[in-house]
Amino acid sequence: MRPPEDPPPAAPLHDAVLDPALPAADTASRLPWLRVATVLPALLLLATVLAPPLNHDVAAVLNFAERMLAGERLYADLIDVNPPLVFLLDLPPALIAAWTPLDAAQALLLCLLAGLAAAAWLTWRLLPARAPVEAACLAAGLPVLLLSAGYDFGQREHIMAIFAMPYLMLAARRADGVVTGWGWQVAAVLPAAIGFALKPYFLVIPALVELVVLLRRGRPGFGDPVPWAMAGLWLAYLLGVLLLFPDYTSHVLPLVWAYYLDQGAYSWWQVLLTERLGTAVLLLLPLALLALPGRRGAFPAVLAAAGIGAAISAVVQHKGWTYHALPVRLFASLLGVMLAARWADRALSSRAARRLAAGAAAIAACGLGLFNVTGAEAPWRELGWSGSRAAEMTALLKREAYGERLLVLSSDIFPVYPALNYARAQSTLRTMNLWLLQGVYRDCPRDAAGKLRFRETWEMARAEFYVYRTVAEDFARAPPAALLVAADPGLVVCGQDFDILAYFARHPLFAETLERYRPAATIAGYQLLRRED
Repeated sequence: MRPPEDPPPAAPLHDAVLDPALPAADTASRLPWLRVATVLPALLLLATVLAPPLNHDVAAVLNFAERMLAGERLYADLIDVNPPLVFLLDLPPALIAAWTPLDAAQALLLCLLAGLAAAAWLTWRLLPARAPVEAACLAAGLPVLLLSAGYDFGQREHIMAIFAMPYLMLAARRADGVVTGWGWQVAAVLPAAIGFALKPYFLVIPALVELVVLLRRGRPGFGDPVPWAMAGLWLAYLLGVLLLFPDYTSHVLPLVWAYYLDQGAYSWWQVLLTERLGTAVLLLLPLALLALPGRRGAFPAVLAAAGIGAAISAVVQHKGWTYHALPVRLFASLLGVMLAARWADRALSSRAARRLAAGAAAIAACGLGLFNVTGAEAPWRELGWSGSRAAEMTALLKREAYGERLLVLSSDIFPVYPALNYARAQSTLRTMNLWLLQGVYRDCPRDAAGKLRFRETWEMARAEFYVYRTVAEDFARAPPAALLVAADPGLVVCGQDFDILAYFARHPLFAETLERYRPAATIAGYQLLRRED
């Protein structure tokens, strides 16, 4: 594949197109501590990413992918609110785990790191005018930036941000009219289209980015094949969902609309006031005001549009969760670095810029690392892993149910995941947790004494009866090796503890099968029961 075609020598920011390796060979060779300062943040963040725990949502999706490989059908045997793409992306690491000594969590990290390295290299390679400070800051900053997701490493927002980076640089090239070979365009556009398709909310990001490209190029922008190709890929994906996963639209989406979307704790303005999103937006807005007029180049304007789109996506989801703010933080912090680097390249002579580049790269790497660690729950979760609930549960499951099937009755994702993944155990519950029970009992039916009352079968909505029936029938048909039940505080519904065993034990099949289980351990608010054969 030929290198992308850069503009002629008159077009770059300086009097010559510079090789980004030159600044490092010049200044950094005389000051080796600059090289260490540039590389050290990425190495520390890499160590953090490789250390447990794996993010609980990421671990739960990976567990579902492993169950898909074992023959369970998505949206029939495995019910989840996520569209199928994220599960399909997790199939390669699940396959690697099945065919190699690696476990699924290790295989997933390997795949994510490979994608991250490829995206960082491709983004840097597509930089059109390689002015020394900008090129050095981008080369040093991108690995740090993409590794700084912390505990949210591997979340859908993080995958989207990784896949989007080369596309954003390509969009900047297109906005400036820089010719790019078709192979490079495909390499940048295909992953981005996949990343943006992970959630429908993400589509606002390419919509705003393409608007920036169109405003800068004018009418010729309508003939650009990139947005039409992406739209075609999204349409093909939508048709694939309708044809290959009909249960998602007929069965799962009604549950999502009825019981899941309303579980958000915030209104749109309250989401903006959450600590991590609010901080990221406060950084983004003034930088966007500087970048969007386009006087500082297309790439800052594109980053500003992507950051605004990511903020809109976070607000629309109205959950206020940390990973929703992640891409806003990543795009905003990279925008700040790029604006500063471009200012330096314009303000300094070529010789001075070359001499400054290595130091600027070190500052960019350290600054990006420090800023993004403040909102990433890392490395504190990793440092406290050994004494955490998840580590305690992992040790229990490795001892009592390693590689086994077990029924998990809990409203929690964490610490059940990633403890199941580390113990190579598989849940038999059709959903990741009992969120449907939280949804169907939000109207708080009560008895004469004012206590929470379980509905009788003839009173149940279809969603509740589905959970009630399938849990009992699956449990009786193929009793798992163990039963893990939330004991204290358990599932809290309507402000009261929800006795899960008492709820399901009303079903004769469940009650009869439960008699074969005996308590084995109580830990971290959970009770483990082992089957007596």
